[in-house]
Amino acid sequence: MISTFIIAAQSLDGFISPKEHTTSLSWTSGADKEFFIKKTKETGVVVMGRTTFETIGKALPGRRTIVYTSRSLNIEGVETTSESPAVLLTRLEQEGHESVAICGGSSIYSLFLESGLVQKLYITLEPIVFGEGIPLFSKLHMKKLELISSTPLSQNTLLLEYQIII
Repeated sequence: MISTFIIAAQSLDGFISPKEHTTSLSWTSGADKEFFIKKTKETGVVVMGRTTFETIGKALPGRRTIVYTSRSLNIEGVETTSESPAVLLTRLEQEGHESVAICGGSSIYSLFLESGLVQKLYITLEPIVFGEGIPLFSKLHMKKLELISSTPLSQNTLLLEYQIII
């Protein structure tokens, strides 16, 4: 089975963005950016929603970039899909991919976690509080996780690695 993980940065109060269409590059640490680049290049395939993609606006170098949308984007190096997570992951596995990084946003994280096809979460906790914003997950049934590791990425930034139990 293809290895699928969620990778996200969040504020200490659980938000992945203070508002829609805000790039995480404006508030995450350099240490988180380095981890994100390293981890997503290792896997080679990134999947994200259209709104998240629009904050980036281009294919991620060295990674196959797949965007969930019903629109055609016509951007070099960017593929679009509206397949279910199971169909997409099966297709990617048949094409020879061994792992996939799910890169946001909230609805895409929820879609993949609810599908039962995600094995791990990599959550970077950044030392910032928004008070309100876009939650990490939306419309999600309870999931139990097991903490595999907690690793300081810098003096103020902590990486949490969780395995999905149920």
